[in-house]
This record gives sequence, structure tokens and C-alpha cells, in this order.
Amino acid sequence: MATIQERLQNKPYAEYAYATRPMRMTMFWRRCLIKQFYMFWKLNLKIMMMVVKGHN
Repeated sequence: MATIQERLQNKPYAEYAYATRPMRMTMFWRRCLIKQFYMFWKLNLKIMMMVVKGHN
């Protein structure tokens, strides 16, 4: 178990300071315009359904 002093030390190059690198497929889906367009309209549809239900 780490002591309080060890926890308070600033370790900028510690292993936990870096994020993992995304996989190739993850990067593809993040950049895919077709998926982004679909998700955009899906979110807008959800919002519009909430607005329409709220006006009844």
C-alpha cells in the first residue's frame, strides 16, 4: 500500500499518465462520415421526439 507521501509525489512520466492508443478499427469508425451522418440524424430524431412529446 502506498503512503500519503508517495501518492502526493508528481510522477509525470508514470505509466498511468499515458492513454492507450486506439485500435485501427476504432479510428476508422471515428472518421467514417456515413456513421457520423447517421448518428447525427439519430440524435436529432431523439431530440425532436422529446420536443413533440413535450408539446402535447
